[in-house]
Amino acid sequence: MSDLFEALDPPQVPLAERMRPKTLDEVAGQRHLLGPGKPLRLAFESRRPHSMILWGPPGVGKTTLARLMARGFDADFVALSAVFSGVKEIREAIQQAQAAKARGRHTILFVDEVHRFNKAQQDAFLPFVEQGLVTFIGATTENPSFEVNSALLSRAAVYVLESLDAAAMTQLFERAHAIACADIGFDADARERLIGFADGDARRLMNLIEQLQVAAETAKVNRVSAAFVDQTLSRNLRRFDKGGEAFFDQISALHKSVRGSDPDASLYWLCRMLDGGADPLYLGRRLVRMAVEDIGLADPRALDMALNACATYERLGSPEGELALAQVTIFLACAAKSNAAYKAYNAARAFVAGDGSRPVPLHLRNAPTKLMKALDYGKAYRYAHDEPEAYAAGENYLPDGMQAPGWYQPAPRGMESRIAEKLAHLRTLDREAVQRSQEGVQQRARHSPSAGSASRQDPTMKKTSGEESLNAGGDDPS
Repeated sequence: MSDLFEALDPPQVPLAERMRPKTLDEVAGQRHLLGPGKPLRLAFESRRPHSMILWGPPGVGKTTLARLMARGFDADFVALSAVFSGVKEIREAIQQAQAAKARGRHTILFVDEVHRFNKAQQDAFLPFVEQGLVTFIGATTENPSFEVNSALLSRAAVYVLESLDAAAMTQLFERAHAIACADIGFDADARERLIGFADGDARRLMNLIEQLQVAAETAKVNRVSAAFVDQTLSRNLRRFDKGGEAFFDQISALHKSVRGSDPDASLYWLCRMLDGGADPLYLGRRLVRMAVEDIGLADPRALDMALNACATYERLGSPEGELALAQVTIFLACAAKSNAAYKAYNAARAFVAGDGSRPVPLHLRNAPTKLMKALDYGKAYRYAHDEPEAYAAGENYLPDGMQAPGWYQPAPRGMESRIAEKLAHLRTLDREAVQRSQEGVQQRARHSPSAGSASRQDPTMKKTSGEESLNAGGDDPS
């Protein structure tokens, strides 16, 4: 049995590892950091390491750069993965760094996926970074502003790495092709298709090349076409982290494209997210939000269409139901826009949160019992349907003493332009009703029988109740 295993070929080192750059000049892309006079190039040339956070998508060289720094600074390299490591591994890494220091060696401590460490675990590095025991290099695919403790972040420079562009990916493909499968030819469109599948991720490109190499050797194919690439590679979704930075960037782009009335851009971001594995119903819910936030009453049909698109997807599933989401996306992008209802709601919420509990005016209160009626609940309430135009002109529906805030200001677009016209007409009716009420009060004051005598009466003269009764009856008291 042992002879059998000895006869087997040893496992080959993965292509991605064989392709890992040995010098800074071999690193693909990241010219904004590694070009002449750029930050990381200067750090290497100065030979003075400093703690840093490398932020970027997968497969763009974060681990490679950390390893090159250890080599360039002649330091020990200790790597941790926050996915698999805990307090025990952190403690062991620090012990390694202390042992290295005793030998006169400095340590670069590399923590991959550092955002997956909790606050306490991230804090555990701080004293050793401050003491200079280790140079800390963290790698993350998430925005460090949100995922890395401010204390650790303040002690590290943040460098943003970018997805590899087509030129860098083509350069990597040519090198990998020469190393891994030089005896297999690639059509130009096959190469482009392969690079497209890799989506700016060098590690993924290496893995896909290895898959194609095995498939081509098995099928005895010495020339790879685009059709062979499609046939061989299972559906490789584009890079898309359902809970990460790319996810929220793309949903933001979709929302802003709809708000900006660009149907093509809106469709592009919708399809990018669907292609990347986003939950279609999550996208449906976001479209409902856009309907109420950015279109609102400018076109009330938008909300119904968004809700119906979600219901259609639930009934049809994928991929048929995705057409309903695409349809409503186009409609929302083309619809008249208004955030008037959204702004009014936010203003009202802010006011209520900072205001006291104003009592409901008596005329607006419900009066289901005799006691409530005796207390004037509902008294003088005007039933709008019994008024001209079904509108009680001049009526007040706000708490007593509260001025009309004017939160809702219709936009001059779509249906809201007609709403604005109606509200302006109703405000005119209000002003006319108030004016008529004031004129009525003045007229009653002028024609009051006691108005003249009362105004001339000496306030120090007060009649007895008997005198009042006699005068009221017209009899002469003498």
